[in-house]
Amino acid sequence: MLWETFSVVRDLSRLHEIAGILIKYGWGDFVRVLGIGTALERAGRILHWHTKHNDIADLEPAIRVRLALEELGPTFVKLGQLLATRVDLLPPAWIVELEKLQSHVPPVAFELIETDVVRCLGRPIAEAFATFDREPFAAASMAQVHRAQLFDGTRVVVKLRRPGIDKKIEADLRILQHFARLIEHDMPDARRYQPVMMVSYFRRSLMRELDLMMEANNMTRFTANFADDATVHIPKVFMEFTTNTMMVQEELIGVSGTDLPAARAAGLDLSVLAARGADAVLKMILVHGYFHADPHPGNVIYLSDNRIGMIDFGMVGRLTDYRRQQLVNLLDALTHKDEDAMLQVLMEWTGEGEVDEAKLGYDVSELLFGYDNLELKDVKIGTMLNEVTTLIRDNSLVLPADLTLLFKALITLEGLGQQLDPGFQMVQHLTPFVRDVITARYQPAALMKRGRKSLKDAFEVVAGLPRDLARLMREARRGRLRIDLDLKRLDQFGQQLDRASNRITMGILTASLVIGSSIVMTVDGWRFMGFIGFLLAFLNSLWVIVSIWRSGR
Repeated sequence: MLWETFSVVRDLSRLHEIAGILIKYGWGDFVRVLGIGTALERAGRILHWHTKHNDIADLEPAIRVRLALEELGPTFVKLGQLLATRVDLLPPAWIVELEKLQSHVPPVAFELIETDVVRCLGRPIAEAFATFDREPFAAASMAQVHRAQLFDGTRVVVKLRRPGIDKKIEADLRILQHFARLIEHDMPDARRYQPVMMVSYFRRSLMRELDLMMEANNMTRFTANFADDATVHIPKVFMEFTTNTMMVQEELIGVSGTDLPAARAAGLDLSVLAARGADAVLKMILVHGYFHADPHPGNVIYLSDNRIGMIDFGMVGRLTDYRRQQLVNLLDALTHKDEDAMLQVLMEWTGEGEVDEAKLGYDVSELLFGYDNLELKDVKIGTMLNEVTTLIRDNSLVLPADLTLLFKALITLEGLGQQLDPGFQMVQHLTPFVRDVITARYQPAALMKRGRKSLKDAFEVVAGLPRDLARLMREARRGRLRIDLDLKRLDQFGQQLDRASNRITMGILTASLVIGSSIVMTVDGWRFMGFIGFLLAFLNSLWVIVSIWRSGR
């Protein structure tokens, strides 16, 4: 199976490189389980299984995974960063380690990308910008950023995608897709984590982040959402200069969120910044349903008058109205310690997966019991969400993909607020938003809207009933009506029945050979044929005995 999967020659070199790095960091067993070594050897590529890295072997598994991902390049670094958001799948120690992932890549020499810049602009650089700094002031795995100035004096930053990065990422994604299929096929215990779906989600997320025009559209939407909020500033995007591989945006002049001493020196009020930052992100999540998925200090700029500036909108999260209502119900249940409401939301998130509802209910009760004697102001939302995700993981549930970024964003947000203001209490900012959303849910206009929708849905069901019945009868008359019954262990029972019938058949055949051979042995001139019959009967008996012994039944 693996050889067929990796028969595309163009990916073999990259596969060989990936396998070598995994072996280097002590993950040779994983390479063997997936059969990568066999596939490469068939292609004439030899792996060095016994490389000496004694210092690496002594490291913790989470550290070895992080180092391997960093060496594997930008696609795998992004994969590790995505896994760092899966607090429902990985234990805290692994999350902390994966959060350290960085891409150690030097910037691309401007001479190598100048032609692409000119092509995107449709004119020489000197005709588009009054000044352009050829040396980037920031570089990452997928893009690098240069400062420039427009002819009207506006200071801008120019984000340029690394040349050729899309082809390398596509190759890595193909290999990851193959890995996911193999894991799902060969490792039954891993199927509940839906590796194929996870890689598919990762592909969509990475392709969006790679498309700078999409990031520009994200920024335009956030700008519109905060048009009436003077405390939040989203950089203006100059769409006339923006393409899939280049984006020009306003440069925010302020203090980086990573430099708190500079923020204090600039006379900024850190407690106000913490409050405004929290309100901005909570508004994105609970009001707009469209939020910055990575609000860490490096993506925040503190501006004059205690305003919040946000940058890097390559990774954003989206929530449907239905999912937002579920989230509000969960947060309301957590803050009010409502076991039944919390259990109901978690059961809705289980989907079609099997779950021990009694155990889940007991774990929910235990979790909330730990907060019985705490006042609301002392509740740490980040800690509570971590405990919820631990509960989800311990009950073999999988958090919906659209909520993993959200949980991570809320946890990061509370940490950022506490860095700015040790007295910051996330729950005090969260509670008013939850209360407003619940209040709005029962306003006459909202009730009328839901009522109209319910009536419309009910009418469509009733109106479509004759058509559905007619279709059902038509299929029945044509003999194409089929009823699928999914009975547990039916396939296994069928296999057992098939094996049993085979043994019975061989037993009857053996008995017939013994009787027939006995008769033939009494006839002169046919004794040799009788001997052959006895030999066949003996071999059949051996087959039946070995088959029964190997099956353990």
